[in-house]
Amino acid sequence: MVGLDIAGIDFLSPDISLPVRETGGGIVEVNAAPGLRMHLEPSEGEARDVAKPILEMLFPRGTRSRIPIFALTGTNGKTTTARMVARILREAGLNVGMTTTSGIYFNDCLMIEADASGPKSARMVLRNPKVDVAVLETARGGILREGLGFDTCDVGAVLNVTADHLGLKGIHSIEDLAQVKSVVVESVARRGHSILNADDPMTVRMARHARGRIAWFSAEGGSAMSPALRAHVEGGGMAVVREPGPSGGTLVLHRDGEAVDLIRAADIPATMDGMAEFNILNAAAAAAMCAAQGVALDAIRTGLSRFTTSFEESPGRLNVHDEHGFRVIVDYAHNPAALVQLGDLIQAMRADHGRVFGMVSIPGDRRDEDLIEMGRLAASIFDEIMFREAPDGRGRPAGSINALMSEGALLAGMPASRVHRMINEEAAADACLGAARPGDLVVLMPTEVEQIWNQVLAFEPAPPAAMRAAELPVA
Repeated sequence: MVGLDIAGIDFLSPDISLPVRETGGGIVEVNAAPGLRMHLEPSEGEARDVAKPILEMLFPRGTRSRIPIFALTGTNGKTTTARMVARILREAGLNVGMTTTSGIYFNDCLMIEADASGPKSARMVLRNPKVDVAVLETARGGILREGLGFDTCDVGAVLNVTADHLGLKGIHSIEDLAQVKSVVVESVARRGHSILNADDPMTVRMARHARGRIAWFSAEGGSAMSPALRAHVEGGGMAVVREPGPSGGTLVLHRDGEAVDLIRAADIPATMDGMAEFNILNAAAAAAMCAAQGVALDAIRTGLSRFTTSFEESPGRLNVHDEHGFRVIVDYAHNPAALVQLGDLIQAMRADHGRVFGMVSIPGDRRDEDLIEMGRLAASIFDEIMFREAPDGRGRPAGSINALMSEGALLAGMPASRVHRMINEEAAADACLGAARPGDLVVLMPTEVEQIWNQVLAFEPAPPAAMRAAELPVA
């Protein structure tokens, strides 16, 4: 009558051994969340196990009583791929709980802003009764500190493994790092799926230990497809592969011996007309994860076609602002592998821009050789480099991070006049924006993403005469 599966009814009567029609009485409350303690542990009378029929009704024997869990890890691309998966699942009509390094989300709402890529955040999502499906970014630090926030997952993915965080917490080699990240696919349920990058040698090796069915994703389709991947799809295995073609090619789903076109790379806004190769691969991973779980292909297509790199949807990941007469890209590329990928995109965009400015940094807890490599790579990408430091330095004295990155840039042949250094991130970003002229490209790689994005929005270009005279500081 009241639309509840379970209700507590409070009934008053002077004598419950007699019909209420004779004694008088009535219902005084219908409770949607009745307490059970008084029945399980009454102060007098016989205890009754009222919880048992409730649990049997909620979770009938032999039926699935867990929500699907999508867990993913990797060196780069985790947050963007998690957001793509969540967008696809939302298009499928599901309520999505998601954890990322940006925070904990319920559908499109940011519930808690924090680095939420560890097991505590995962458990918060799994405790939410409104969540239909969990998408969990699972980072190295949380695994080493506390393990996973779940016993098994339905879909586990490893996107890539490259040299990052080496020398920290007992991880001294890329093989050590791969062993940590492989925990995710080793925790896949027996009937689940492990999604692996066929283009990454370290993830390919994980197939020997990954549980569930193996599905691959790859940017190398057509004649470039590896023999092992070709044998997998010809044998009826699942893979999402980027087939070659104009503007980034087409994502194709191989399953049960059939090939189905999913979506053109250029129709995924996050790929910037197919130029952002790393987001083509992220989209392939997201599509493979969702297809493995049986999500409708139309939902996959719609989710990817509506996923953008706007700040609102993907803060700190390839956010573009074109309102100042020059283009600004804000992207959290915080290690050499990410900078290489971003550099490939910048190279593809060079023909449409003048000078290319880069505000570059790397967390201070990385090895000296990583900081020097970051500087060397920056020298091969940017016309003018502004090195800056993170707010905390992570144990390094102020100026030391900039010094090592500058060393790498100078060793790579970058003229000293084009190598600039500032400690403060906000001041460094302001200097880059102030020196840009119409048609230039400014790439900002921030630590405080929201602060720098707001700074970009609030920036007011100088008058043309002053703009011509603006230069970056040398020191």
